[in-house]
Amino acid sequence: MSEQESPTAGRRAPGELESEVLAALWAAGAPVGAGTVREHVTGDPAYTTVLTILSRLHDKGLVTRERAGRGYRYAPVRDEAGHAAAGMRDLLENGGDRAAVLARFVSELPEEDEKLLEQLLRGHTEG
Repeated sequence: MSEQESPTAGRRAPGELESEVLAALWAAGAPVGAGTVREHVTGDPAYTTVLTILSRLHDKGLVTRERAGRGYRYAPVRDEAGHAAAGMRDLLENGGDRAAVLARFVSELPEEDEKLLEQLLRGHTEG
């Protein structure tokens, strides 16, 4: 059986659709319905699939929803940077030895990012 014939050909990686739905919400800049989200997701997923993803994101506390007629309008709880920072914080909290995780993270940063991090830390501690 070739890759194109396999049952998983064309399937998204785990979490990919959730990421696309969040990206669509960030791009919208205001609460939107599932139909609007669906228009901005690749692969033409079923409307019910988008609703399921939005419901899961709501259950995880990543999006809010407000009644709009018979349905809902959805908005992300955090902006994209806030979402990434929360994910990094979760990884740090569950990564075992915090000092080792932070040391490894910093040691693998490109020089420009390391300088930026130093500037941000200095600015944060001076406030």
